[in-house]
Amino acid sequence: MEEALSAVKQLKTFFEPKSIAVVGASKKITKAGHVIFKNFVDNKRRGVFKGELYPVNPHEDYILAFKCYPSITNIVGDVELVVVVVPAESVPQALMEAVPKHAKAAVIISGGFGEVGNHELEARVKAIAQKAGIRVLGPNCLGVYDPTTGVDMLFLPETKVLITGDEVVATPRPMSGPIAIVTQSGAFGVAVLDYMAGEQMGLSKFVSFGNKIDVNETEMLHYLSHDEQTRVILLYAESIEAGREFMEVAKEVTKHKPIVAIKAGKTEAGARAARSHTGAIAGSDKIYDSVFLQAGVLRARDMEEFLGAGEALAFQPPAEDNNVAVVTSAGGPAIMAVDECVSRGVNVKRFSDETIQRFEELKKTGKLPSFATNFNPLDLTGSATSEMFELGTKILLEDPEIYGVMVFGLHHSPGMQEDYVDKVVNLSKNYLKPVVACDIGETEMALYIRDRFDKQGVPAYSSPEDASRAMAALVHYGLYLKKNGFFESYLKQFKEKVRS
Repeated sequence: MEEALSAVKQLKTFFEPKSIAVVGASKKITKAGHVIFKNFVDNKRRGVFKGELYPVNPHEDYILAFKCYPSITNIVGDVELVVVVVPAESVPQALMEAVPKHAKAAVIISGGFGEVGNHELEARVKAIAQKAGIRVLGPNCLGVYDPTTGVDMLFLPETKVLITGDEVVATPRPMSGPIAIVTQSGAFGVAVLDYMAGEQMGLSKFVSFGNKIDVNETEMLHYLSHDEQTRVILLYAESIEAGREFMEVAKEVTKHKPIVAIKAGKTEAGARAARSHTGAIAGSDKIYDSVFLQAGVLRARDMEEFLGAGEALAFQPPAEDNNVAVVTSAGGPAIMAVDECVSRGVNVKRFSDETIQRFEELKKTGKLPSFATNFNPLDLTGSATSEMFELGTKILLEDPEIYGVMVFGLHHSPGMQEDYVDKVVNLSKNYLKPVVACDIGETEMALYIRDRFDKQGVPAYSSPEDASRAMAALVHYGLYLKKNGFFESYLKQFKEKVRS
């Protein structure tokens, strides 16, 4: 237990350092060392980053009004974290100079190591760090981004100036939130951050490993399991070397935090690409399937499923059992959703006789269309109104044999108003059953409906398949928790953190 807590404390330095030296900081705006150092300067001036900040470059006296040091050894006092952005051959020297400054951790952004066959240099760097007790992220990585502490090592500028002179947002940083990103690929990780910022999804922490000569995904999962800000962990991996250790740690994490993973390099060609990308050695894809299944890790097949499942798990409770309902104003998309659910092992059973009778009574009184079909899906047709969706959703949430509801209120129907969103959201808060929504289209109204759902904690998707995959993640995670005896404790935690 003490050893585990000690490891957590060690890794905390990457996210909450008292002091940082950026080795390779630069005045040249096109250099990675400039972008990274500027990130810290901006966040320090905003009052977000609260640590001491030191640029290191023997060719500069000042960078962005901060005194520049020719070497780490010239800095007065200790330096907790060192960010290294110099050519690969200069990295060993930078690490050796960090030793007398009692550095606890280093992030090596620089590439040019094992991923290009330079294994000897990589081994040398690893040996220096191990001997000094310095924990290392990288090399060949993007490092860490933490919106709460202001640690931002992304060497990709937030804005770019076009040839026309116009400035546009290029690499936005997501707002603070409950989803952590742990990735072996920096480029994939940045694409995820871009998507999250655009969709206004909140990030707790971002970690890029690169060649992972020291800190790996297993250690980071353990750290994030203790992180109060993180509710869901999204993992991108090209290889996982310590498979048994990973499985043991993941099993502990998934008792109280879901993990969604993409394992790239599934094919022979993909594995070859992974070797040249981060030096990763991929194993049998079936083995990864087995490991993830046993550990309760939800495997995503593509980027949309990866992010969609993450959002759903962050804001909705898991399903207690395997049967979901669909309420819709459009038959075709609902059928597509049912097909996708079934292909993912999610049941969409015929409603119980009691529930069907309740709908029949509403049809007789004119509260639902007389021609509505109500066997699952509940198809309210193009005559649907906000009130009909509210009535239908309420009955489905009350049904003890239904454990999740998918809402397809397409905005095209003339009787549908935006207030149906609020009616469904308010209803869902009275039940500990997952609810996801779908509205198809990219027009202003479609975007508005989805955004209105999202902002109130009900994930909304632009296709029936994406909504179904998100519900499948909620069902399968719920079944995993139930099978292993953690469902009730997870639900209690969810109520305290999300529904309180």
